[in-house]
Amino acid sequence: MHLEGRDGRRYPGAPEVELLQTSVPPGLAELAAGKRRPPRGAGGVDPSHSCPSGAAGQSSWAPAGQEFASFLTKGRSHSPLPQMSSSRSKDSCFTENTPLLRNSLQEKGSRCIPVYHPEFITAEESWEDGSADWERRYLLSREVSGLSASASSEKGDLPDSPHVRLRLSKLRCCVQWLKVTGLFVFVVLCSILFSLYPDQGKLWQLLALSPLENYSVNLSSHGDSTLLQVDLAGALVASGPSRSGREERLLVELTQADTSGSRWQRPQQVTHNWTVYLNPRRSERSVMSRTFEVLGRETMSISIRASLQQTQAVPLLMAYQYLRASVEAQVTIATAILAGVYALIIFEVVHRTLAAMLGSLAALAALAVIGDRPSLTHVVEWIDFETLALLFGMMILVAIFSETGFFDYCAVKAYRLSRGRVWAMIIMLCLIAAVLSAFLDNVTTMLLFTPVTIRLCEVLNLDPRQVLIAEVIFTNIGGAATAIGDPPNVIIVSNQELRKMGLDFAGFTAHMFIGICLVLLVSFPLLRLLYWNRKLYNKEPSEIVELKHEIHVWRLTAQRISPASREETAVRRLLLGKVLALEHLLARRLHTFHRQISQEDKNWETNIQELQKKHRISDGILLAKCLTVLGFVIFMFFLNSFVPGIHLDLGWIAILGAIWLLILADIHDFEIILHRVEWATLLFFAALFVLMEALAHLHLIEYVGEQTALLIKMVPEEQRLTAAIVLVVWVSALASSLIDNIPFTATMIPVLLNLSRDPEVGLPAPPLMYALAFGACLGGNGTLIGASANVVCAGIAEQHGYGFSFMEFFRLGFPMMIVSCIVGMCYLLVAHVVVGWN
Repeated sequence: MHLEGRDGRRYPGAPEVELLQTSVPPGLAELAAGKRRPPRGAGGVDPSHSCPSGAAGQSSWAPAGQEFASFLTKGRSHSPLPQMSSSRSKDSCFTENTPLLRNSLQEKGSRCIPVYHPEFITAEESWEDGSADWERRYLLSREVSGLSASASSEKGDLPDSPHVRLRLSKLRCCVQWLKVTGLFVFVVLCSILFSLYPDQGKLWQLLALSPLENYSVNLSSHGDSTLLQVDLAGALVASGPSRSGREERLLVELTQADTSGSRWQRPQQVTHNWTVYLNPRRSERSVMSRTFEVLGRETMSISIRASLQQTQAVPLLMAYQYLRASVEAQVTIATAILAGVYALIIFEVVHRTLAAMLGSLAALAALAVIGDRPSLTHVVEWIDFETLALLFGMMILVAIFSETGFFDYCAVKAYRLSRGRVWAMIIMLCLIAAVLSAFLDNVTTMLLFTPVTIRLCEVLNLDPRQVLIAEVIFTNIGGAATAIGDPPNVIIVSNQELRKMGLDFAGFTAHMFIGICLVLLVSFPLLRLLYWNRKLYNKEPSEIVELKHEIHVWRLTAQRISPASREETAVRRLLLGKVLALEHLLARRLHTFHRQISQEDKNWETNIQELQKKHRISDGILLAKCLTVLGFVIFMFFLNSFVPGIHLDLGWIAILGAIWLLILADIHDFEIILHRVEWATLLFFAALFVLMEALAHLHLIEYVGEQTALLIKMVPEEQRLTAAIVLVVWVSALASSLIDNIPFTATMIPVLLNLSRDPEVGLPAPPLMYALAFGACLGGNGTLIGASANVVCAGIAEQHGYGFSFMEFFRLGFPMMIVSCIVGMCYLLVAHVVVGWN
């Protein structure tokens, strides 16, 4: 990428700056001195600049014309740089010296051009604006600087166009003010509600139950309570009775007086029964909860009896608490919170990470109001740190990997294998991603594939967003093929009750593999059909696209510099000046270049030779170290799935691999690597885990499972298996596209097990579990936050400057989810209803 001066000569895009102070941070000094170009691994943004943005100031100014040409010059000799002013300067031009910059142009008559503040120009505007928007912004800047006369005559602007722009600007400010005010009031209200109700805490009572003794306790009622929640902890299982009916069990009886009748009638005693089955493995522990409706203000009693085959006592923990809302009210609140989070994400009101945090705060406030406020320790336990550790470790590995030039090399090789045919290359990438995700975690697959895909699309002048969406969709499809490819499959196969029914690793994989192969055969033609009228090539020439992307990168770099010191403020203004210069250059090129769209690269052999000379392995020794550590990490992932003797989870393996590679690579500037980590993605997952667990405490997932079971029971017996497969597939798919599929799968397994063991229903369990696996895995393609791989891919693409929105993913992902679920449903119906493969 290059810049053109007024003399027609071409200069590289990075500026040269000499530092006169030694107190400047090393990353900023190197950027200002031109010693290092922005690395490719983070979208061209230097990781050392990933600092939070400071307070917003007013519009800055930089000298234009001949004085600014020296700013764009790069060579071995340092060129004089324009004068930059501090925030205290009263003149519209920069007249105050700073110790950071050397100035040789202090002319009072120098012209000034505006540098747009980064907060008023969003990242989407810098990339997605059309050519007319860029030209209009350029002409507007010339009008502000006194150069609008000729520009207006060339464009033929209407006389009232400044007034229209002013009205639109006022409207945007009004909408922005309403958004900020509404969200702030909402946060304050949730904070007040959360602080008004104390953390009740659960008082656990230790019981020793035996067949000869019963336990009973009387409970005093609360006037404002509508539900009583009873929690049991011990060696319990969530499934129902087996065919033999010889399991050890506990019978919990809740007796209370029903005072809902007239005052002259005597209150009737109502008894609620709850049967809990004991786990034969006494060392395993689990917690089970049940809610009972409070019918009056009279005293209630709880009685627990044990039915054991031996006389030895069984230890048990019991706790109870009163809730101030019914199950229907809690489900309604949970649905409203989930809909609000999706509205914030779909309409891009706030970033998806902040939307998840707002949803978590609202759910915690709702739990506090109903009387089930969790403690801070309990909330932290809801976060799945194994997933966060896996993401963090693999991000470190990929960040170091990107410094070797391996991603550029892989992009050129993929282009060579496709022989210049774009669709052959896309299908090849999607197929490799699907196969790899069947044996690796989906998140790991996308962490490795996303940088390669982005670099490949940049080489071929393709839009990376369309290719990345297709890749992550096929990653989710391929992950459903084996028992270790997707977390819902792992949860299903690891269930002990299902293993007793013969649902082992080999049988589950064989059954799912056939169905996923059929889904893939249909998905590839569907992908081509959905992309039929879409232009995968960028609409402008590659030089224009690269220049737009460079403008976005430099603006993002300027936003990440915190103006904490005078020197950093000067560097930030310097980068803003570079953004303005590149915008002027882009406007000139848009007048010069003609848009060309090439449907197929005819000169791919010549391009291959040029690309191979340009994109080579930059550090062979570091590449060997990275391949060694990454190969060992992937090998340990396989061993963790097949060898039970290795006591390392996926998160530990990724963390250990990252530490090994940091030592072997001899990384001294550790902050550069940390700035490559997608902290926003990690925080999004942490907030999402809290949100989903809070929604589960509000009985949303349990309610969905119970309603599904009731619908299945309503179907006639001869059509019940067909209806059960259809309902489980579609309910799982739609629910997994809206909420996390991990808690949904964990909740649905005991519901389906109890349904299969019900003598009135008489359904086999394996078909229901296969339907749950198909729906939970394939349903993740429905929305952007339906699967973890989707969020990871979107985060990495956004860091590289190619972020895609919720609706962009939805337009492709939801039709793919519908068709893939139809194919999977038909496969299950043929296999289990027609053939009878149970």
